[in-house]
Amino acid sequence: IPCEGGIPALDADQIKKYLGELNNWNLSENLKISKTFSFINFRHTMDFVNKVADLAESEGHHPDMIVSYGTCVVELWTHAIHGLSENDFILAAKIDRI
Repeated sequence: IPCEGGIPALDADQIKKYLGELNNWNLSENLKISKTFSFINFRHTMDFVNKVADLAESEGHHPDMIVSYGTCVVELWTHAIHGLSENDFILAAKIDRI
């Protein structure tokens, strides 16, 4: 369920717990999680970006993505609460399955 605000952001202990369940995602400023995905060429990068976009639309939760020739940095946080929510970690796990 998309977070529209009205709940507190996850605290440091919750973030640590959820981050431990992900594969190579990084925490920045206790507000965002990110991961860099590497690909062999631009076509593979864009295929990944399009799959993430489709997933994000279906989940109603949209990451920021920085796209270059062979990489895509995906960054997640919940704008409505100015921090991380459980949804960020759920979407991160789903992105890893792509």
